[in-house]
Amino acid sequence: MAFRNTLLTAALATSGVLAGGYSGGGPTAIIDAGVVIGTTTSLPAATASVNKFLGVPFAKSPPTRFAPPEDPGTFSKPIQAKAWKPACIQQFNYPLAAYEFTNLVYNSAHPKESEDCLYLNVYAPSTPAPADGRAVLYWIYGGALQFGTAGQLQYDGSAFAAYEDVIVVTVNYRTNVFGFPSSPALPSDGHNLGFLDQRAGLDWVQNNIHAFGGSSSKVTIFGESAGSWSVDALLTSFPAGSSPPFRGAITQSGTISYPGSFSFQNPVPSWNKLATALKCSGSDAAILECVRAAPAKKIQKIIDTQALSFDPTPDNITLVSNPAERRKSGNIAHVPVLGGSNSQEGRSLAVGQNDTTAFLQAVGITDETFTETVLAAYPLGDGTAYDQIAQIFTEIAFQCPQALVSNDTANAGIPAWRYYFNASFANLQAYPGLGVYHASEIPLVFSTYPVANATTQEYALSTFMRGAWARFAKNPAGGPGWNAVGTGAAGQVLVGATQLELGGLYLDGAGEVEEGTWDLGVLGNRGEVMGAGVTVVDQAELDYRCGLWAPLYALGVFG
Repeated sequence: MAFRNTLLTAALATSGVLAGGYSGGGPTAIIDAGVVIGTTTSLPAATASVNKFLGVPFAKSPPTRFAPPEDPGTFSKPIQAKAWKPACIQQFNYPLAAYEFTNLVYNSAHPKESEDCLYLNVYAPSTPAPADGRAVLYWIYGGALQFGTAGQLQYDGSAFAAYEDVIVVTVNYRTNVFGFPSSPALPSDGHNLGFLDQRAGLDWVQNNIHAFGGSSSKVTIFGESAGSWSVDALLTSFPAGSSPPFRGAITQSGTISYPGSFSFQNPVPSWNKLATALKCSGSDAAILECVRAAPAKKIQKIIDTQALSFDPTPDNITLVSNPAERRKSGNIAHVPVLGGSNSQEGRSLAVGQNDTTAFLQAVGITDETFTETVLAAYPLGDGTAYDQIAQIFTEIAFQCPQALVSNDTANAGIPAWRYYFNASFANLQAYPGLGVYHASEIPLVFSTYPVANATTQEYALSTFMRGAWARFAKNPAGGPGWNAVGTGAAGQVLVGATQLELGGLYLDGAGEVEEGTWDLGVLGNRGEVMGAGVTVVDQAELDYRCGLWAPLYALGVFG
């Protein structure tokens, strides 16, 4: 066995993964903890097949409830890494209509759930890696830090590996009370366990990705919604001059830096309500042990039906208390960043809302004069109150915070690129009328949209977006293929195909004399004009209402 391990190690040093080598069949990799055996899959017209290692433990699992992740130790025998592991315990808030809607849009098909969930998945090209290793994309899923799992079809990294020659790692992490417990008995650095899980996964990548042909010095972190919050938390918690375990970052629809997108709520009242419902009493320490011993399903039912909120708390380790100020001062990780949002994020998040004034009051806007200004800025026209609310929600919570973050990043001397996703496809509409809803870009980025009824535009746009994300991962300083924030100019020539059907890259307005900085990449359609690549526009074309909201972020109105 020692001789075989020596041969495997030699092979891994040159190619990353050895095909076969242990009983059970499939590609084999030797990591710090032992041997993992995966599966191989092929995609149409790809030059390389894909080695998939699914359900690799990156920490002790199941973890100790309400405790930081621990080292997984070593395997006594090879791990058969051939299927996704269960999701961590998820939370979907009642009332029942909201519970069912969120499951339909964001949790279909419903995965198995367990506290035994600290596993990750690796998708790697089967061909020999270059001597310096391949670029790595490290994915953090969304779900409001309440739900989500790496084992979803839409997060399958095979297309990236097969067509773009990069490695994708997707990681599970604990959410809701299991990931962000707010017991006063816990130490100050023991509340944000979900963020610590994400960091443990990143540590695993640093120590083991070479076994799959990847380079630990070529890691780009990316995530959507709460995954994007998590990426931003990582960016802002590593100060300038530090050496973070990543060299680039992609944020999709979420930032912790402005409270329209994310706000810090005191989670202790929710902890107390949970303890009361479980009939846990006594000292803080006694209550912690009582909740720790309660059945997971019982805890889950209580937090679902009572819609209890367990948000992360600033610990200045995994989450700083002043991320916006840190970014403006430049005291964050100095790595290139690509960030963006979708044109109709709010349509899946404001379902059931039909009173705009009530909505504005709910988010902290009570001044009558300002309310009238907002209503005038978002005219109802032929739409409904729901349409109006959805657009306001889109801009308050996603578009305008992203505009501020991208510009703050560029102003701090950190390379930043921004996108605006604007394309809707019938085969991705889980619910009628969702449009370009929150998270609808993910199947385009991963190329996991339903192929059987895909349109030509969908195929071409997905090919373009996947390529842009991979291009950024391979060379973050070079960007995704359009102008960095603060650097564009009307008429500037960009390199790339011009045919729409090929997902072409073009500059709308080339040759015209325009005022402003053309540095926002519109992915998909510009207005009614269909597109399958990027149209570079002046930010002011889309952000003209953001001036309404910027002063309110500073005042903490939405927090």
